[in-house]
Amino acid sequence: MSDFDMMNLPDALARRVAEMGLTQPTPIQAQAIPHALNGRDVMGLAQTGTGKTAAFGIPLIARLMEEGGKPAPKTARGLILAPTRELAGQIAAVLRELTSMRVQIVVGGVSINPQIQRLAKGADILVATPGRLLDLVERRAIRLADTGFLVLDEADQMLDLGFVHALRKISELMGEDRQTMLFSATMPKQMNEIAQSYLQEPIRIEVNPPGKAADKVTQGVHFIAKAEKSALLIELLDKHRENRALVFTRTKHGADRLARALERKGFAVAAIHGDKRQGQRERALAAFKAREIRVLVATDVAARGLDIPDVKFVYNYELPNVPEAYVHRIGRTARAGKDGSAVAFCAPEEMDYLKDIQKVMKLSIPVLSGRAWEPVPDPNAKPAGGRGRGRPGAKPGGGRPGAPGTSKPSNRRRRKPKPKGPSA
Repeated sequence: MSDFDMMNLPDALARRVAEMGLTQPTPIQAQAIPHALNGRDVMGLAQTGTGKTAAFGIPLIARLMEEGGKPAPKTARGLILAPTRELAGQIAAVLRELTSMRVQIVVGGVSINPQIQRLAKGADILVATPGRLLDLVERRAIRLADTGFLVLDEADQMLDLGFVHALRKISELMGEDRQTMLFSATMPKQMNEIAQSYLQEPIRIEVNPPGKAADKVTQGVHFIAKAEKSALLIELLDKHRENRALVFTRTKHGADRLARALERKGFAVAAIHGDKRQGQRERALAAFKAREIRVLVATDVAARGLDIPDVKFVYNYELPNVPEAYVHRIGRTARAGKDGSAVAFCAPEEMDYLKDIQKVMKLSIPVLSGRAWEPVPDPNAKPAGGRGRGRPGAKPGGGRPGAPGTSKPSNRRRRKPKPKGPSA
């Protein structure tokens, strides 16, 4: 008998859980599911990859099964809000494994008319991104007043993406007589305001301290000049072409540019980011999961929630300017108890980002090559102790050893080159 059997789930749901191979609940599941089954509002704090979808999906389905009945046209009995199209799709896929009830998904980036047609019959569970949901409300394709269950997944990322006003509006459209579950990896100050407007006397569950990475992720950092990053990445990827690798950049253009560079070097690669059409993003993820491509270059659109099995390597080609995003990025590897490697590249201008990341994680990331870039005094500041002014930027403490265009750390002043003949 598994621990799920002790939760007194409906028989049909218990069979589905067993068929999915779920036997021992993860910490967030073990703590959240019993309270949710009892009708309590739940605020769960846990990192990605900890089993949050089942933590809210199992009790949501169980409560709907106990209620019985069918959805009225243009209504949803339960609503799940997610920040990205990819995460919404993944949630819907898991729920469809757990139940034969009508699970619908509505996201932006695709035609709205088929979604309107599907909602005409109503949904037991509707998985939605906030923007598209409000579009459908304005077109009177969906009514939320009678929705009795609400889940907000990756709520902090919804705030990061600017959905705070949409979340407030959705809350106003729903009745007060509902059960709400909110799951988040971090708890920024604005989240307390959202929690107060959405939750009623919630039970708070925290299973992973914010900033803690999975235990089996091996981390390391290369201090390297920006111009040398692509050469180092190609060198490292070339050592494990048979493994899947996820490479993160900060910008959409940077992701496309890096993917083209890797393709020219013979790598099976694709890029995903917010400017890609939904079909392109889905095809890229499907090809990555099917091992048709081995390298996926992405912005932080892929940093959360996506369960891509057997990603052995995560490369932070560009460090994120939000330190928590680093934790989510490296959480794409070492999933389901497996080992993984997270490698960061740090250029001089990213040194402050690295310091913030290490502060949040409360650790010092091991150095793989180079040496930490040292700050240089402000060139406009008055010289101290008779010494000359430093140049802007950072001292060259990093770079690949012996790589062209990099400098070894030195305390000696540079000598001017001697003239070489009359033409010098």
